[in-house]
Amino acid sequence: MSAPGTHDFAVVSTQDVHIGRVVALRVDDVRMPGGSVARREVVEHMGAVAIAAVDDEQRITLIHQYRHPLGHRIWELPAGLLDEHGEAPVETARRELVEEAGLTARTWETLVDVAASPGFTDEVVRVFLARGVSEVDRAELGHDDEEADLVVHKVPLAEAVRMALAGELVNGATVAGVLAAHAVLTGASRTRPVDAPWEDRPTTFGRRHR
Repeated sequence: MSAPGTHDFAVVSTQDVHIGRVVALRVDDVRMPGGSVARREVVEHMGAVAIAAVDDEQRITLIHQYRHPLGHRIWELPAGLLDEHGEAPVETARRELVEEAGLTARTWETLVDVAASPGFTDEVVRVFLARGVSEVDRAELGHDDEEADLVVHKVPLAEAVRMALAGELVNGATVAGVLAAHAVLTGASRTRPVDAPWEDRPTTFGRRHR
């Protein structure tokens, strides 16, 4: 048996179970320390971006949107899938901020990367900090499905932190983004460049659709 922290978890075999529009499910047989083989279910995801958009009055924009797996509406940061091949993540974020919240921003920085649930999915969300926001018209964009029902609200950043710690925000990228934005804007930490390396960005599902 290899020393702890040195084992190569090689995939012995893999099987596709489902390939959908947004996710795929595969089952990998993986070599464990000691030589046994264990089965691991993996949900592949194309990755996403979220935006912590903070205005000059220190208010952060949240959207209230229906999420079917939970069965009710929840508060989230504006966000979107990385579903346009070749589009830089920050450009996806710019587009989604306009489409979901009707906002643009003067400055963009990388705030935090969040692995949604690495025990079973490769989904990772990059959260950007957008500052110097201003409103644009989103009425002419047209919205379908859940987005036609979403509500946009600006919340004082300190109130959003309270909501996160009170369990009123449960989306992982939103909680992380709110707390990280508060840390940056109070001087406790700093951001990364907008094009900072993203080692864990999901790529497997995207390659299936090219």
